[in-house]
Amino acid sequence: MKGLIFTFLIALCLFNFGCGSDNSNTAESSNSNSAQETPVIPPLQIAEITDPNIALAEGNRLLDENQTELAIEALRQAVNLNPDLADAYFKLGIAYSLLDMQMEQAGTLTEPNTNTKAAKSKSKSEIAFENAVTAYKKWISANPKDDVAQFHLGRAYDKLMKDEDAEKAFKQAVKLKPDDTEYQTELGAILVKLAKYGEATSPLKKAIELDPSNARALDLLDDAQAGRQRVDYRSPKKDGNQATGNKASNSNSTTDSDSDSDSDTKSPDVKKKPSSENPKDKKPISPTSKPR
Repeated sequence: MKGLIFTFLIALCLFNFGCGSDNSNTAESSNSNSAQETPVIPPLQIAEITDPNIALAEGNRLLDENQTELAIEALRQAVNLNPDLADAYFKLGIAYSLLDMQMEQAGTLTEPNTNTKAAKSKSKSEIAFENAVTAYKKWISANPKDDVAQFHLGRAYDKLMKDEDAEKAFKQAVKLKPDDTEYQTELGAILVKLAKYGEATSPLKKAIELDPSNARALDLLDDAQAGRQRVDYRSPKKDGNQATGNKASNSNSTTDSDSDSDSDTKSPDVKKKPSSENPKDKKPISPTSKPR
């Protein structure tokens, strides 16, 4: 009897141990799965998003994950929900530009026919950046002290190659928030692009002062200083060339006058050749200069 009780107790302990182990493994597996899972909106649900800010956030996430085409869908949904959402237009322009680059690298980008009207039409990225400019300007008119909007307005102008407008926007952003290293860097960059090297050094030095590890500002400052040296070097050299040219001109004129003087003095000697010269040694007269 004692043997049966002892055997039963051992079996019960083994059963409980096994159940505990299974529960532990199940819990660990559940925790591991929950740690790996990230909230993802399936592509088919993008059209169901009703909040433009959520759509913009989803577009940014997809851009970061290099899912460009899905990002475009999310960003288009954002601007459909809010046509004044400037950030969504700006990111949409970036997404279209990335898509063109990816297609070009894959060899699937079709070369436009320069003989068609379609070749003269604006690209999707250009249209998106233009819409971003319009939306930013509308926002800034109501919120003139928004430095972030001014900064992104400058970036949109920069994407459109409107450098002077970008310069104005970046200067306004710096004016509103001078202690931002990124604002100072972008202002310096557009000034270098405009070949305003002397003016570019100030914001770039400020950017480095605010963030000594700002590698882009350091590189741009080198470019600005090198460009300024080239400009300073060319100006006196140009004046020197003009002076040298004048000297050369005077020298040439002097040489020409001397040559004329020499020819005048030598011409009588030519006329005073002895009459005993052999007529056969004379060169024949050219037919074009034959006397009438």
